[in-house]
Amino acid sequence: MPDAHVGYGLPIGGVLATDNAVIPYAVGVDIACRMKLSVLDLPSKALRSQVDRLSNALKVETSFGMGARWGKRRDHEVMDMDWSVTPITRQVRDKAWSQLGTSGSGNHFVEFGRLTLEAPQIGLETGEYVALLSHSGSRGAGHAVASHYSTLAMDTHPELPRQLRHLAWLDLDTDAGREYWRAMELMGAYAAANHAVIHDGIVRHLGARVLTGVENHHNFAWKETHGKREVIVHRKGATPAGAGVFGVIPGSMAAPGFIVRGKGLPAALKSGSHGAGRVMSRSAARTAFRWSHVRTLLAEREITLLSAGLDEAPMAYKDIHEVMAQQADLVEIIARFDPTIVRMAPEGNGPRTEPCSSS
Repeated sequence: MPDAHVGYGLPIGGVLATDNAVIPYAVGVDIACRMKLSVLDLPSKALRSQVDRLSNALKVETSFGMGARWGKRRDHEVMDMDWSVTPITRQVRDKAWSQLGTSGSGNHFVEFGRLTLEAPQIGLETGEYVALLSHSGSRGAGHAVASHYSTLAMDTHPELPRQLRHLAWLDLDTDAGREYWRAMELMGAYAAANHAVIHDGIVRHLGARVLTGVENHHNFAWKETHGKREVIVHRKGATPAGAGVFGVIPGSMAAPGFIVRGKGLPAALKSGSHGAGRVMSRSAARTAFRWSHVRTLLAEREITLLSAGLDEAPMAYKDIHEVMAQQADLVEIIARFDPTIVRMAPEGNGPRTEPCSSS
């Protein structure tokens, strides 16, 4: 994908199809990391006239960082699902519940912004709207599942040279493969619930109503048919882009994101990028930039930043407009989202592993 950058095994922004096998590291450390956008019934001018009110909603209804959890657990039917499908999911259920409705570190965020439609789309008329956008995944539970089955896959294939160990696979006709698949699907449901709880809390806090929304995974594996053959399609930091399929591709805290509609290009396994993609590592960004640089850029673009780490400086990312231009054959842009109020994990709470990872 045009946002691709270095990751373990499969690059972040990589897509891979296999035959009856799943590669845990090709799904990613943060299983089912995903995007969710909700369009609210607030007037678009609220993004400028109600900054304090909207900021307070983010401060009260979101929690960020490694180990973040709520004192009072939040409810969702996902916790009534069968968490005993594997020994690992049974062990992490309690932690998952305590973290339900929280976000991770690194590039995870919850933000308000202006959604602009140049033509009627997704059930909305042409115009500007207030939208709520979030990016996070399956939290510590997903990390535990990924760690366990990645190690198991590598132990299962000791014949692989060191540089290929992170592409170790589990056959889906084995107990281990079936276990991972069940755990992955549960983490998918949990990640979706996590976003739902975040959005529901913020919407209730504001006394608002959701008009419509778009959401999608970008760290997952799917059973799909390509070329008249069923394969396991891994999208690690990649957005499903089948013909007519809607998705969300974000930029950075100072750059726009987009609602897109997939074109279903077979050569790309019907996929698109999951964002702008990094141009430098987190450690390099911390060395290269200062908060004075970031604050100046944010002020120029009238963006309120509530919290973030310096490793998420906008300058550490590729130009989202170039990335979108490079995938014009993969997706069609149908709406633009410009962030105005952004909350991320505070400085010092960044990830020590791959992006889209949190515990």
